[in-house]
Amino acid sequence: MLNGCPGAGNIKGTPELTIKICPDCGNEIELFSSDITAVCEQCHFIAYNDTQSCISWCKYARECVGDELYEQYMQSS
Repeated sequence: MLNGCPGAGNIKGTPELTIKICPDCGNEIELFSSDITAVCEQCHFIAYNDTQSCISWCKYARECVGDELYEQYMQSS
């Protein structure tokens, strides 16, 4: 038996920060692993998290990540 879901490791726990470069203005966009999207502070471009998530298909997703994160993800996908 696994001790936790291996697919949710990048979603739950301490978020990891990734810096993306905005393709519209070149500004840095801070995107945490727990974020679905982040907005460029300079030009308001919406950057999406590249992480593929098990939330979209796993029948235990809501239970695993919680109602709030589950709803956020499902609304944005």
